[in-house]
Amino acid sequence: MSITIIKAGLFSTVQDSGRKGFQHLGINPNGAMDPLAMQIANLLIQNKADEAVIEFFYPAPVFRFNTAAFIALSGADFVATINDIPVPINHPIFVPENAVLSFTKKQSGHIGYLAIQGGLELNEWMNSYSTNTRAGAGGMEGRALQKDDELKLKASAIQKNSQSQLQVLPWMADTKGLYQTQSLRYLPGNEFSLLNTFSQQFMTNAQFTILADSDRMGYRLKGPALKCKKQIELISSGVTNGTIQLLPSGQCIVLLADHQTTGGYPRIGHIIQSDIPTLVQQSPGTIIRLIPVNMETAEKINNRQGQYLQQLKNACTLQLNAYHRH
Repeated sequence: MSITIIKAGLFSTVQDSGRKGFQHLGINPNGAMDPLAMQIANLLIQNKADEAVIEFFYPAPVFRFNTAAFIALSGADFVATINDIPVPINHPIFVPENAVLSFTKKQSGHIGYLAIQGGLELNEWMNSYSTNTRAGAGGMEGRALQKDDELKLKASAIQKNSQSQLQVLPWMADTKGLYQTQSLRYLPGNEFSLLNTFSQQFMTNAQFTILADSDRMGYRLKGPALKCKKQIELISSGVTNGTIQLLPSGQCIVLLADHQTTGGYPRIGHIIQSDIPTLVQQSPGTIIRLIPVNMETAEKINNRQGQYLQQLKNACTLQLNAYHRH
């Protein structure tokens, strides 16, 4: 029971919710760039929300299913086809044996996710399946997926699919309210007050362009040069997923899943957890806006997202149970 990578794609890796609790050892957390899409794909097929998935960019990989499987795609829409038949994202899908999943064009979003029911048969490293390319550990031998890689599956697809044909189940996850348009909310950071007046004012409704050299470590933003009131040397301090750092050039970078564990640049803000998925799904060249919010607002938004995922989980369980009874 396995899937084979027929074509590698740009940068495809195995990711889960990341490696928590090892930053003090210098081990960066890794994990899915868009944790929301990872959870949605998993919940659609009754996996644990943080089951390991395959994360991919465009040009996307091509997969062959050596066994029938039950899958879901979420995140970016790269117009998926199975045996040349178009299939939608955010729906559960039965895939027949020897079927080929490929992607034809970049329609929306930037990062796609493939979840397979039962998950992938891999070795954990430090309590996580996430790929850490720098340490060469986790995921598939600690590297991006390559042509001819074979990924073993933990459990077979639901046996109900004995008619062995492709089937898209009719219910879907509605993700519209979960992703912002282009306005991202952030909490002002420890060093925000060190910014000069112009920079602080700019950050009340900041517009930036995402640069092409953005990656899993961080998204680089282009805007007017921001400055501190005076030259400062900071002691290296802890950073996290979503930290907005001010670089010596006056430009900003938002640290993401593969970020280093400490940083010495001013932390002028933190993108709120619930808006990181919106940020990472923007392609280079997109203009985004940053709006400051307070902790209370951030927690409210976060709780709403958590409630949505819980409702999705319950609804999918009900639908699947009813489907099996028929």
